Formats: sequence, C-alpha cells, structure tokens
Amino acid sequence: MQHCLTLTIARHSRLLLRNKFASVHYKQSAAMSGLLINDKKYSWLKELGLSEDNPGVYNGSWGGSGEVVTSYCPANNEPIARVTQATMAEYEETVQKTREAWKIWADIPAPKRGEIVRQIGDALRKKINVLGSLVSLEMGKIYVEGVGEVQEYVDVCDYAVGLSRMIGGPILPSERPGHALIEQWNPVGLVGIITAFNFPVAVYGWNNAIALTCGNVCLWKGAPTTPLTSVAVTKIVAEVLEKNNLPGAICSMTCGGADIGTAMAKDERVDLLSFTGSTHVGKLVAMMVQERFGRKLLELGGNNAIIVFEDADLNLVVPSAVFASVGTAGQRCTTTRRLMLHESLHDTVVERIVK
Repeated sequence: MQHCLTLTIARHSRLLLRNKFASVHYKQSAAMSGLLINDKKYSWLKELGLSEDNPGVYNGSWGGSGEVVTSYCPANNEPIARVTQATMAEYEETVQKTREAWKIWADIPAPKRGEIVRQIGDALRKKINVLGSLVSLEMGKIYVEGVGEVQEYVDVCDYAVGLSRMIGGPILPSERPGHALIEQWNPVGLVGIITAFNFPVAVYGWNNAIALTCGNVCLWKGAPTTPLTSVAVTKIVAEVLEKNNLPGAICSMTCGGADIGTAMAKDERVDLLSFTGSTHVGKLVAMMVQERFGRKLLELGGNNAIIVFEDADLNLVVPSAVFASVGTAGQRCTTTRRLMLHESLHDTVVERIVK
C-alpha cells in the first residue's frame, strides 16, 4: 500500500474548483449531442456494464431516483455518462438491507469469507486494464497509475485472504482453578466508507477487503466526481456475491453528495465510518461521529517535505522530488509540498529540478 488514502487541504481546494467548473460546464454542455460512452473510441466502457444512464444505488438490487449527475473527463471536459444518485429514502432502505445482510455475513466462518474476497480479487484481475482505463478517463491520472490503483485493490484482497486464516485471540491464564480466559475478536457490523476522487478504486478496496474478511458489511459513498468508477467496481463485486448466493447488500453503494455523507456520519447504525478527504472536512466528520460516540477511521491531508543534506545523491534527489510532486498530478496526500535543502546544494538542486 504505497499511497496514502487522502487529500490535502490544497488538493481539496482544487477539487472544489474542479467541481465548480464542472457545474458551469454542465450548462455549456447541455446541448451537446453525445456522450463519450457512445463514441466507438470508448466502447470499452460497456465492458464494465456501464451505459448512458447508470443507477447510483446498489443494495442487492440496482436503483436510484435522486439527482442525475454527469461525469466529465477532466482531460477534455467531455461528458462520459450519467449516474442517478440516491435519495435519502433510498439511503435509509440501503442501510436497513445492509444491516440485515450482516446477520448472514457475520455467521460465515472467516476462512470462507476470505474465499469470497479471493474471488473478488480474481474478478478485478480480469478487468484490471479496462477498469484502470476508466480511472484514467474519469479521474485524470495516467493509465499506468489507473491500472496500478486497481492492482492495489487486488493486492489487499490477497492480503485479506491470508488474514482470514490468522484472526486469532490469546488464551490467558485465569485465577480460577481449571479455567482459562479466551479472547475472541468479533466484527463491528456496518462499515461506512466515504472515499475521495484521487483514488476512486484503491481507497475503497483497502477498506472493503479487510472489512469483509473481518466479518463486516460495507456501505460505500464514492466521490461525486467519479461516480462511474464507483458503479463499475460495485458491479464487479456484486457479481461475485450473486454467484455465491450471498446478499448483494453485503457491499452496498449509495452515490451522492454531502447529504449522504452527513447522514452516514450521524447514523448510529453505521458502526464504523472510514472517511478519506481533506483535513477541513475530516474535522467536521470527526465531530459528527464523536457526537454519537461512534468509531471513525480518518485518512486526511498531508504536508510533506523532502530534506536534502549536504552529502545527498542528487541523481536520486532530483527525479524523486519531481515525481513526488507531480505524480497523480499532485493529487494525493503523499505529494511533496516542500523541499528543505542544504544551502550549499540549493542553487544546483533548483536548477536541475527546473530543467
């Protein structure tokens, strides 16, 4: 897991700008005749089960009757396809179905749960190139990084499969004769997962694979700017669950905006909330979850520096600093924001980086 899960405050600001631009561009593009999904060049999108209009709710069945949003390619600002988001009523229905599915999933032995996660990893492997292409098209990172992001989900599935046979608990001595104390770990229940646009597959995968193996069910709200990726990934996971005659609500999804995210943060039925995003929004989420004494997992912004000493190898420093700054177009929490240079190297390093 080479990349962290988060956005910095600066990147969150750029995301807000991107959203505002998309809102304006939506009006400009309203009269456009076509979507990229109908272009022969992008016919591969249909291999992921996508169409012009896509349901943004999954809880064992597909639906969505909320706001219709158009996903745009950030490289050319062309519309890709549309997704219908969840209403609050659909969110409520999804939470109820997900909680019911947990009663089934938690009773399945951990190694059997690991087998399902293994199948999810294999299903992702089969679609890794086309799904990586979607990440590149919708999020904006280069193709190689898009494929690499899906690979990270696959890798964590592999890790989780091993974990499914190693969830243990110590046997402790008791002060009572002829007795022993046995410690057993149990799942928490429903894990809500709110992810950011910069890693629309990997962040969900890291949370999902581990949560499933531990006996939890998941409710996912992806970023509003990458809804097609959320739908495509959910379709892959749902197919695995359906083939194994398991409730699809084990891995539910509700596309939406801040209203859905706020509902998840305040909902006492969400036993643990994993949030990935800016420090500013993370503080708000933390307060809402804490208000109900809930569990939370926050992956927030970074402010990272590379420190270069006098004896540093500049052949390593320069390309490392450049990639650390511009990889994923600078849209990740591990992005380098500061260089701390020894004064004797300052001019040389700056000159080489500029070059």
